[in-house]
Amino acid sequence: MSSLLVMGAGSIGCFVGGSLQAAGATVHYVGRRRVLDALRVHGLTLTDIDGQRKHLPPHSLSLHESVPALQPTLVLLSVKSSATHVAAAELGRVLPAGTPVLSLQNGIGNAAAAQDAAPALDLIAGMVPFNVAEIAPGQFHRGTSGTLAAAEHAALSAWQPLLQRAGLPLMLHTDMRGVQWGKLLLNLNNPVNALSELPLREELLSRGYRKALAALQDEALQVLNAARIEPARLTPLPPAWLPAVLRLPTPLFRLLAARMLRIDNRARSSMADDLAHGRTTEVDTLCGEVVRMARGLNMDAPVNARMAKLVHEQSLLPRRYDAPRLLSALGLGQR
Repeated sequence: MSSLLVMGAGSIGCFVGGSLQAAGATVHYVGRRRVLDALRVHGLTLTDIDGQRKHLPPHSLSLHESVPALQPTLVLLSVKSSATHVAAAELGRVLPAGTPVLSLQNGIGNAAAAQDAAPALDLIAGMVPFNVAEIAPGQFHRGTSGTLAAAEHAALSAWQPLLQRAGLPLMLHTDMRGVQWGKLLLNLNNPVNALSELPLREELLSRGYRKALAALQDEALQVLNAARIEPARLTPLPPAWLPAVLRLPTPLFRLLAARMLRIDNRARSSMADDLAHGRTTEVDTLCGEVVRMARGLNMDAPVNARMAKLVHEQSLLPRRYDAPRLLSALGLGQR
C-alpha cells in the first residue's frame, strides 16, 4: 500500500492528499490545529470545477500536529514558503534518510531551501498548476485545471498511476526551472487578486486589473530574458504573449483567453485567503523573487517591488484597491 505524509495540511495538501486517499493511498496529515480541528469535526470534502465531490469521514483521517515516526514512501511538502525551513528540519529529524519529499509550493527556491534544512532527505521540485480554496471548514474546492509537474524521479514514477486514478495526472520534467518560472509568471496575479478582493474570474474580466498583472509579467519577462531563462508554456498562449493579451479590451480577451477564464465563481487566490485571515503571505516568494533576480543582474523591478510593498502594508492597514487605485499605487497611471 502506498503511504503518503502530507506536511502542510492546507488547501493544496488537503486536496492532493485527500484525492490520493480517496484513490486508495494511506495518507497522514500534519497541519495547524485550526485545520485539523475542522477535519476532526467535518471530515474532508473535496469538490472541483468539473462537478466532482469526494468525502472522507473524520474517522478515516490520520491527523497529526507534528511529524509522526513513520516510514512513508513519499512526503508532500505543502507548507507556505515562509515555513519551509522549519517544516523541512522537522521532517529531517524524524524521517529515515533518503525519504523522497516532493515540494508542492509556490516560488522557485523551496526545494533547495528544504534540502539545505534536511540534507539527509531527497527533495524533489514540483509545481501545482491549479487553484484550491478552502470554502468551508474541512471543504476544499479546486476552481481551475491543470497537470501537476515535478522533476524526474523514480519514486514519482511509481506514484503516477495512482495520481492518474486520483484525477491528478503528473508530468515529469528533466529541468524544472523553466516550469517553475512559467508558474510564477501566472502566480503574479495572486497579489492582484488579493488586493482586488474579488473572485479570480471577476478580477480577470476587469481590464484595469489585467493591466496591473501585465505590468508585473512584463517586468518579470525582461528579467528572465536577461538571465537567459525561458519560462515554460503552461497556458495555450506562449508566456511572451501574455502581457499583450491581458491588455486587450475585454471582449477580445474573452475570445483569446477562453481557457484561461475556465474558472468557477468560488475560485480565489491563496494570498487573498491569507490576507483575510491575517496570515503571512507569499508575496516575497513571487514578486520578491523577481526583485531579487533583477538586483542580481544589476536591474530594477519597480512594479514588482511596489506590489510586494502594497501587500505588506495591506496586512497592517487593510484597504480595497479598485483597478484605478491599484494602477496608481503601482506607478502605472491609467496605461
